[in-house]
Amino acid sequence: MREFDLVSLRLFVATCDARSIARVGEKFNIVPSAVSKRLQQLETHTGVDLLVRSKSGVFPTPAGETLLEYARSMLFDADRAVRDMDAFVSGIRGKIRLLATLSAVAESLPEDVANFMQEKRHQGVQVDIEETLSRDIVRNLHAGVASVGICWDAAELDGVKTRPYRRDHLGVVTHPSHPLATLRSCCFEDTLDYEQVGLHPQTAGYRLLARAAEAAGKQIQYRSLLSTFDAVLRMVRAKLGITVAPIEIAATYAAALGLKVIPLTDDWAIRQLVICYRDEAILSPAAKSLVDYLALQGESDAPPPVTQSV
Repeated sequence: MREFDLVSLRLFVATCDARSIARVGEKFNIVPSAVSKRLQQLETHTGVDLLVRSKSGVFPTPAGETLLEYARSMLFDADRAVRDMDAFVSGIRGKIRLLATLSAVAESLPEDVANFMQEKRHQGVQVDIEETLSRDIVRNLHAGVASVGICWDAAELDGVKTRPYRRDHLGVVTHPSHPLATLRSCCFEDTLDYEQVGLHPQTAGYRLLARAAEAAGKQIQYRSLLSTFDAVLRMVRAKLGITVAPIEIAATYAAALGLKVIPLTDDWAIRQLVICYRDEAILSPAAKSLVDYLALQGESDAPPPVTQSV
């Protein structure tokens, strides 16, 4: 079984970034010959050439590019482990890695987590929020990479426990000059005659809308697929299409960008976010407190608006 030496991986990553063994030696206060020896040992260990050495610099081979991606991830996790252990030394009583979808992060989750940590009984707890896809949240929970996740309840949640969190309501966002902008509400099928912009296909929201369009016997006419709500809504402002987005997010941008938000009347347009975890019995006391706190916010969550147009 091959096991990588983190010191060699760190020198390898630094060499790929600096394109120079000499500069890496200066950075780490190591003679260049020692850096070069480490890199050669790494190549011997992997059994492939990882670097091309030329007069213009040092560059990764295709195999080196592959290792570079893994090395960055391994070093990131190793450095985070050190920071987490240092947190316990400094007196923090608990550290929680919370994975959440883009919608959850863009809505109420940051404020809820901040309020949780500000409570006196939780001031020894630190929560790190990381945005990722619903499918990756469940996979990482199973792998033990994180203890708690927040995602939409329509995601594939096999093998994890869930508790309700907050709800949101989808609406169509348009430029004021768009034909739909005069409506106070509409159904999703009404949007399918117009070009749209949306989030990339890996998101749960994209798949939800694709299924709804298929049920209506139509296809969504996407003009652009982007990675953030901010970029999507700026495309709408530029009259490059309409979009379907959570009203709770769109309303924040609507006034600043001069957009109209029309609630969708479809039953599936009201979505339930859930807190997910592998098993309550293996949650740390800090993680259990966070789950209970977030669930309580969901219980007090008012029903989302259904007819108000922004």
